[in-house]
Order: sequence, then structure tokens, then C-alpha cells
Amino acid sequence: MKPRSKIEFGDFQTPLVLAREVCSFLVRQGIEADTVLEPTCGIGAFLVGAAEAFPQAHLLGWDINQDHVEQARSATRQARAAGRATLGVQDFFAHDWEAELAGISGSLLVLGNPPWVTNATVSAMNGSNLPAKENFQGFRGIEARTGKSNFDISEWMLIRLVRALRGRAATVAMLCKAGTARKLLRFAWQNDGRIASGALYRIDAKKHFGASVDACLLLVRTGEAGPAEAKVFAGLPAKRAETTMGLAGKDLVSDIRTYRRLKHLEGLCPYQWRSGVKHDCAPVMELRPGNGAALQNKLGEQVLIEPDHLFPLLKCSDLANGRLDPERWVIVTQRKVGDNTGTIARTAPRTWDYLNTHRKHFAARKSSIYKGRGPFALFGIGEYAFAPWKVAVSGLHRNPRFVLIGPVNGKPVFFDDTCYFLPFEDEAEARVVGEILNSAECKAFLDALTFTGAKRPITVDLLQRLSVRALAEDAGLANVWIAARERGLPYAAQAAPIQSEFAMEQPSSRPR
Repeated sequence: MKPRSKIEFGDFQTPLVLAREVCSFLVRQGIEADTVLEPTCGIGAFLVGAAEAFPQAHLLGWDINQDHVEQARSATRQARAAGRATLGVQDFFAHDWEAELAGISGSLLVLGNPPWVTNATVSAMNGSNLPAKENFQGFRGIEARTGKSNFDISEWMLIRLVRALRGRAATVAMLCKAGTARKLLRFAWQNDGRIASGALYRIDAKKHFGASVDACLLLVRTGEAGPAEAKVFAGLPAKRAETTMGLAGKDLVSDIRTYRRLKHLEGLCPYQWRSGVKHDCAPVMELRPGNGAALQNKLGEQVLIEPDHLFPLLKCSDLANGRLDPERWVIVTQRKVGDNTGTIARTAPRTWDYLNTHRKHFAARKSSIYKGRGPFALFGIGEYAFAPWKVAVSGLHRNPRFVLIGPVNGKPVFFDDTCYFLPFEDEAEARVVGEILNSAECKAFLDALTFTGAKRPITVDLLQRLSVRALAEDAGLANVWIAARERGLPYAAQAAPIQSEFAMEQPSSRPR
């Protein structure tokens, strides 16, 4: 296949050695199969492995690529000669899976390695390897127009198969991204997918596929509803699970046992967590000190504009690594979403000229959220973004470091959209909230909620689940927090400073 086609179809062919290892593992697990079905068989590695591991089973293999099917036929010629293998060209998205699965009698194993590609990637290529448009995740409003609506094609395929299997006893064993496996389990648990049991076995995707992703073998048994839990193993040879993930309310947690021990820390957060500013135009909007009084953009240009719309900027790596003295500046064109940016032409003409000079960069922003908005529009912007004090955390690091950030040279510090923060007018309240969030119990609770390998382990939805009151009580800070919040008294007047795992830090106010 051509590289473009390989990308569009998520064509990561399973090495024969891994296919055989998986099939041998399934036999050791006591899996029986009168029929082995591979919905996207590729060049046939799994069919070869299944023919060896399940010598009495009938093999069914389908794929959309004619060349792949021919290679798979060649690889399974002995099984075909014995009349125990049927292969053909089939479009997964157009196939009637309910009818096919209903026609299969006896024990069934659905096996394979569906495409490792997202709908956003295929759409960006104007590719055709997509299911019919369907908001199967149930997102509404802006969620359906942003990253939350992005999904792996394999996620859609797995959900389609589980829907078609509902009520029928079968075993599903699929190689996929660990995140895809979790999404499938959550969907099934929430929508009565009749998952009797489930488990994830990690695989080395770098070794087998040259892909730097967190991947696994997803193994589930369907037919009846079991507990909404799945054991997670370090690999196929592992005898004991590392942890047990599960469904807690509407959300997944990585360690269901620790979650149950600390679930009293979950509740309605009294604050509203916010994400950093979103502009999708870093080459123009983010600046660093240049020569003399000028700043420099990522295009290498010297920029000399009014300071009115310039604010110090921190990113997720800065927060996670304790680099809290901002070395970047960001141009902020609005105080709230929908503001008329045209006023900049009058109040800051050099800034307006600079933005207009780079209008093509803004026009190239791909997200649909900017459509119909004024020129140089932002998101993640509101009066809260201009609060002088903030407690901020990286969204991309699983071990959260909550840091206190104060103004720099009288200006509030901004964050990019990989960060989350709570805004405060009062330093004392911000400081005690930071201490509470850095408590050992809060860290343990968040660790139970987040997953290794997740692209963005910390989210607004996750942070909003933290009960600051319960955390404060566990940390012995309830009275301090209530006093700081309700009376605005200085933190130092309430109690002696408490040293958390990460000392509360703030950027220096040295001039630039």
C-alpha cells in the first residue's frame, strides 16, 4: 500500500510472531472456538496463528483491501484446502454484522487488529475509510466540534461488534490502543453491552509496530452482564494483575479499589476549573524576548508592539517542571469570547498591524470553533483569565503538580490550553487551596482516577470531581480554608505554613 493509504487505513499489520503469541495465550486462557472471525484480517497473520492454535475451528476473514485478501488466502492455503477457511473482500462499515453473527453457531472467537487511526486523521486527508456520520459518543454543542468528538476508527468498529454481539456468548480478543480498549468497555458498561468479563494485557507497540503508543490486547467475554471492572496486566505472560480498572458512576477509574477507599473525596467542586487560552496560532501569538526592546515570534521575526495586549505565558511543561518565571509572552486579543477585536486598531495600532500582517496564519486554523468569529478570535478567555492569583496544573502530566502563580510586573500570568487553573482575587485563598490540592490524599485519589499512557490524563471534568472541602478535612486544613474563603484573612494568620510535597511557588517579579 502507498504511505498515504497506509495512514488512512491505519494499516499496522500484525507480525506473525505476535499473532502466534496471542493465539497461544488464548488457548492457555481456556478459550474455545468452533469459529474464529477476523473482521479486518489484513494479510492474514492472525488467521495463520488461529489455524495453528485452534485446529478444529472454521476461519472467517474479511478485509476491504483486495491485495491483502489475496496475501491472506496464500498464507492460509492449507486451511482453505481442508475446507476450514473462508476469506473475502468486505467493507466493515457496510456489512450487516447482526446477520452474520446470528448465522454462526457454536463457540465464537472474534479476533484481530482493527485500524490504528482516528477519524480526524482520515477526514484531514479527505479519506473515505470512515463510518457513516453518527454522534455515537453522545457529545453536544461545542464538545462535538472540538477534540472530544475525535475517536479511533477501531473504537467505532469495536462498539459496532459489541452491539451486534449483545446477548450472544462470544470471546473478543483485539489488539488496540489502551485508550480505545477503555472507551469500548465504558460504552459497553454504560449501554448494557453484556460484557461478562474483561481484561487488558499490555503489549510493546514500539517493538511490534514501531508505534509509540500505549497498546494492549483487549480480552472480553460477551453474553451476559458482569461487574463493570477489568483487570490490567503488564503483559501476556503476567500471572497477576497490576490493577483493576472500573466504572465509577459515568466515568472510568484506573484503580477501582483505591477509588472506593477514597471516594469520599469526590463531590461538587466549589470552584470552576478553567482551561488556558486557546489560539491555535503559536508562531504569531507567542513571543520571546528578542533584541533590545523587541520581542521575537516563532517565525524568527522581531516584533515591536504595544504592551496593552501582551501577557506573560506559562505552558504545561513549565508547570510540571517548576519553571515558573515566564519566558514567553502571549498576545491576548479579547477579554471574553465574542469581543470585537477591531477595537485593537484604535487602541493598539502596531499590534493591529502585526496581526493583520499575519492574517493568513489565523485563516489556516483548522478548528471549526473559529468559524463565524471575528478576526484573531480566542477561546478559553474570560474575566477569570485576568485574575491576579491562580492555582494551575498541567493537563499532560499524570503526576499533578499544583502551583501558585501570582502576577508578574503587575500583569496576570496566562496559560496555554494544555493547562488548567483556578482563578482567585485573594492570595491567601489561592495559597491554601494549593496546599489542599497538593496533599498526599489528593495525589492518591487523582492517581486512582487517571490512566498511564493517556494523552491528557488531567482534564477539567476530572478536576471538577474533587471535593475541596473533603480534601481540606483530610489534610487538617478545613478551618484554614473556610476562614480564607469566607473572611479573606491572610493565610499566615490562620496557621503555620504547611510544607506539601511540592512547595507552593510563584514566579519572580524581575523586570524584563
